[in-house]
Amino acid sequence: MSNISEQSYLMEEMSWPEVETALEEVEAAIIPVGSHEQHGPHLAESCDSDRAEKFARLLAERLYPRVLVTPTVNFGVSYHHMKFPGTITLSPDTFISLLFDIARSLHQHGLERIIIFNAHGGNDAPIDVAIEKIRQAFPVRLTAFKHSDFIEDFIDSKVESETYGHACEYEVSEMLYLAPEKVKKDKLTPGEVLDYAGEYLKSPASIGADFAELTANGALGDATRASRELGEEIITAALTEVVKFIEQFIAD
Repeated sequence: MSNISEQSYLMEEMSWPEVETALEEVEAAIIPVGSHEQHGPHLAESCDSDRAEKFARLLAERLYPRVLVTPTVNFGVSYHHMKFPGTITLSPDTFISLLFDIARSLHQHGLERIIIFNAHGGNDAPIDVAIEKIRQAFPVRLTAFKHSDFIEDFIDSKVESETYGHACEYEVSEMLYLAPEKVKKDKLTPGEVLDYAGEYLKSPASIGADFAELTANGALGDATRASRELGEEIITAALTEVVKFIEQFIAD
């Protein structure tokens, strides 16, 4: 008996005959992409990959049977976190090559639309390069985004911390909803943002700094303000917008 949900297509849980059958109705593949990097003293280093995987699974349920989700890419480009123990980073070239090879495999199986769902900001630039390389090599349509891209104003209206974006009340809230077992609830603490770093963090300019130069404990914002309820609000709002976007992407 198949161990996959009857209401989602998750490749990591499927046999090849199940994938073969699914491909008769699937219209797009989703590649969840995260990272393995420090997330302060209160989140597991798998945070971004966990959020990518869990959100992609929710998309698979909402969009069944139109999308198929690949296994999560659990490593990303995280040089800026390497001064904190445990972080594992790929080089941009390795990361781009990895996405290229995944896309080539999906194309070989007949998939013509590929969605890269990203949960780590450090992956943004190499994903843009990967998309161009893939587009030039195969006749596929691609898109890439973070779920927060669709609801930035909503998040701003809900988050109380002056700065946020990493191991903050926003990310901790999402994790309390999506993967609570990865939150170290007894160690929740505000980010120890260094005095001179505040203006850099608010600037729209690219800083080019190690995270250890910005925060002493690897966190931003105030994780003690996080809640499961806030996480559910953010994820639910994002799901609604992302589903609409993907439906349009498939229809175009």
